[in-house]
Amino acid sequence: MFLASGLAREVLLALTGPHNYDHAPPAHNRAARSRLLRVLVDELRETQEQPLHLPEPQDDRLQSLARMLSQRPADNASLTELGKKIGASSRTLSRLLRNELGMTFYEWRTQLRIYHALVLLADGHDTTQTAYACGWANPSSFIAAFTNIIGTTPGRYRAIRQSPVRGS
Repeated sequence: MFLASGLAREVLLALTGPHNYDHAPPAHNRAARSRLLRVLVDELRETQEQPLHLPEPQDDRLQSLARMLSQRPADNASLTELGKKIGASSRTLSRLLRNELGMTFYEWRTQLRIYHALVLLADGHDTTQTAYACGWANPSSFIAAFTNIIGTTPGRYRAIRQSPVRGS
């Protein structure tokens, strides 16, 4: 995952937008596309990789768990409670999470919540709204978890996402 600049985002959208599919004439000629790709590569070289990794489970029980928590990231049910809903013990789910995803339930749920938080923040939600929507008891604990995983505060992340394109 990369925290893309505004320029990188716009170039990527220009290269992959709907006008680039089906039988529509390309939005840019070959030389322009080549220049845009070089700009995108330059921008990505300047970008630091973000340490968020949300692996996709393969086991049916873990997929059910992932679906439930993706639909309701604020759900604070315990692994035991969630396991009852999908017909698996917390011990089985813990073992599967560790073996398949390399994480504890707490680590995985935190990653899932941070992933949802990134989407909400990018959509313009403020830190407090995002904290509660993603299941944190208070904004302070959300800010601490977010900063620990992403490397910057939610407010700074939002500011970066909403800053104008460089050179404008």
